Amino acid sequence: MKIMILGAGQCQLNAIKMSKEMGHTVIAADYLDDAPGKEYADIIENVSTFDDEACLDAARRTGVDGIMTLGTDQPVYTCAYVSEKLSLPAFLDTQTAKAVTNKKVMKRIFTENSIPTANYRIIKPGFYDSEISDLKPPFVVKPLDSQGQRGVYKLNSIEEVRRDVDNVLSFSREEEILIEEFYPSDEITVSGWVVDTKLKILTVTDRLTFATGKHIGICSGHVFPTKHFEKHYDEIEKLTKKITADFKISNGPIYYQMLIGQSGIIVNEIAARIGGAYEDIFMPYLTGVNPLKLLIEKSLGQNPEYTNLFDYDIKNNKKHLSLYMIFTRPGKIGYMTPEEELTKLPGVLTAGYHLKVGYEVGIIEDARLRAAYVVVMGNDEKEHDENAKRVLEKMEIKDEHGENMIIELK
Repeated sequence: MKIMILGAGQCQLNAIKMSKEMGHTVIAADYLDDAPGKEYADIIENVSTFDDEACLDAARRTGVDGIMTLGTDQPVYTCAYVSEKLSLPAFLDTQTAKAVTNKKVMKRIFTENSIPTANYRIIKPGFYDSEISDLKPPFVVKPLDSQGQRGVYKLNSIEEVRRDVDNVLSFSREEEILIEEFYPSDEITVSGWVVDTKLKILTVTDRLTFATGKHIGICSGHVFPTKHFEKHYDEIEKLTKKITADFKISNGPIYYQMLIGQSGIIVNEIAARIGGAYEDIFMPYLTGVNPLKLLIEKSLGQNPEYTNLFDYDIKNNKKHLSLYMIFTRPGKIGYMTPEEELTKLPGVLTAGYHLKVGYEVGIIEDARLRAAYVVVMGNDEKEHDENAKRVLEKMEIKDEHGENMIIELK
């Protein structure tokens, strides 16, 4: 069968490879010439995954049997649009896809259904101070339809917001932006799968983040299980089920980000996709459920085997896992520890680099400048911590003068 995968970057690479292994013909759509997945695809379409009509034309022309994406938000809508136009198998209709990819629609549904979220407003350039006078600084501003923390800033005054509106809009196709109150909190991510409205939560992780100046929420890792599991899991599960029902997500993957602070749990944002932090690689090892295989099969209209999914109980999962996103300070990369030296270490599921020796690293402003990644597991906390310490000590990225470039190792 022919399957179109929107995106051929690191987030989609494993999907392209697995689809090929399953015997399918892969059409990879990505406008970047150097997208790594293009090397493995059968057919390459040099189109933007944000361009609904271009992707529709490519899907029609290549005669696809299904279309899918993972790891990034906005192509979720493109998938729904193309599927609807060509009567292909689909998890979401375009209305639901819009709700999980556009923050204006998303926040409205939160409000209408009493889903707890930060106080917010939708504003345009030239807004009046009175429009946001009831919001307490500091503020967080976001594009309505972007991803990867692009254009997401923490600002301390209305004057700063006014100065940055156009900058935020440069990452958007909309003419408005979201502004909300900053909520001091820990972040968690809930990943799961829905079968005919029945939700199964697979993981709840602590989402580790860092900030550089006004740029906030840049993900540096995930840790399973969340440190909030014992105290808050029942509330997390109840809220996750409510979101799924209120957004009318009846099938497919879910990926919800929540914040836990002094005022309780609130919902940051949600997505109907597999996460972009190598969940497609580590979830089978961690849970016994392979969401990527389910995604490929369902996208082609097949009937997956759900026994492992229905048998899984997160409360009985005693394993520990960490994903580390490695960032570096600015400079020219001169040396990186060979991947094979990392992957042969105990507990390392996968490790690799996004950048190469000779690459000139700039200033970090969002999630795009990840230099490397590593996923570490252990059968218990002690084993996990020993494995993690070993690999993090082994991984080195140095500049051309032999100086360490790695930052934010946790």
